[in-house]
Amino acid sequence: MSSQVRLRLLPSARCLFDEPVQVKLGGLRSRQVVTMRARSSDDRGVEFSSLASSRADGDGEVDLDTDPSLGGSYVGVEPMGLLWSMRPHTLHKFFSKNKALNPHVVKFSVHQEEGEGEGRMLAEATNERLLMGDGVSRVPVQQGNLRGVLFTPPGWIRSGPVRAVMDLNTGASEKRAGLLANRGFVVLTVGVFNDKPSSVRELQLDRLEEAADFLKRRPQVGGGGLGVLARSKAADIALSLAAFVPGVEAVVWINGCSGSTAALLRLYYGSRLYCQNQCVLPALMHEVGKVTTAESRVHVVTNTVDSPLAEENRDTLVPIERAAGHFLFAAAEDDQNWDSKSCMDQMVDRLKTHRKDNYESVSYPGAGHLLEPPYGPYCPSGVHILLDQPVLRGGKPRAHAAAEVHL
Repeated sequence: MSSQVRLRLLPSARCLFDEPVQVKLGGLRSRQVVTMRARSSDDRGVEFSSLASSRADGDGEVDLDTDPSLGGSYVGVEPMGLLWSMRPHTLHKFFSKNKALNPHVVKFSVHQEEGEGEGRMLAEATNERLLMGDGVSRVPVQQGNLRGVLFTPPGWIRSGPVRAVMDLNTGASEKRAGLLANRGFVVLTVGVFNDKPSSVRELQLDRLEEAADFLKRRPQVGGGGLGVLARSKAADIALSLAAFVPGVEAVVWINGCSGSTAALLRLYYGSRLYCQNQCVLPALMHEVGKVTTAESRVHVVTNTVDSPLAEENRDTLVPIERAAGHFLFAAAEDDQNWDSKSCMDQMVDRLKTHRKDNYESVSYPGAGHLLEPPYGPYCPSGVHILLDQPVLRGGKPRAHAAAEVHL
């Protein structure tokens, strides 16, 4: 490495996962072209990387906040482009960073350009991106039918009661919960499924109502209602919680369906939704025969879900007009899991028909299904938790990354 070249991450090389860093280079020759690289691995050991070619200014400096990438994983001025443009070295791998105790470690390096490739390393720096900030508490919960992880923000005793959020996931993940706790919420992350999805024949809201009651009883919360945050299959469960369970004051619905979707993709029967031993919603079915295969043997499932607005399926629609709380609907317009934008429009129309104004909605052109906390690698495909096969998720890298920041 060159002792003259400096690679700095500002304001600090240690930050929260959803915070930007400024990448700056100094000590280069005037107008020198170099290759910058970012590398990381996820919880499963899958490697991700990106690169960008940059030209120093007359003073031998590069600032990714203002200087463009001339080529590589992205082109143009994108301050966090080296992070969101990282791609897996193995095809159809989704970035898995689900344990909040483990930071996302990204190694940045700058290399001398030689011919068609990168040459000698000139400088390097490590960015430690935390899911849990200092003072956040993480406690696994196993009580009755409840399985989850509770996150408590720092300083709640001094500041008094704080707001509670149930982070509802189709599969296990602590990423959003840890980040929300950094922002001052008490968060319980739970999964829609306690068991493997393939063994589920019916879904019980009672188990999630138990989780909601547990969360509201925490001393940090001090009573009151709670919010629910969910994406994909978990999003229609969140709608059902708002419609059938008292005390849900807010729901953030991300890329879900307006009907109660079947839990199984490969079978012709679905999982009905129960509350207090009564079936409250039948399952909106998937048509397995509509699954197609695209390039690289990735499956396309966009059109497999039956229309919830078809006459024979209207009883699967979640009666969100019953909800006392507020909704935020967020839909990606290039969602290849299902047509989230149409589902969002259906729900907005339904609330308007019932003269309700308890909602906000936002849609993102060019974004795909996997809207995650910002500044993680963009993954256009990955293994579907229910199908157990790689499926197309959709989205264009730059637009998808911008949507994650905005959301």
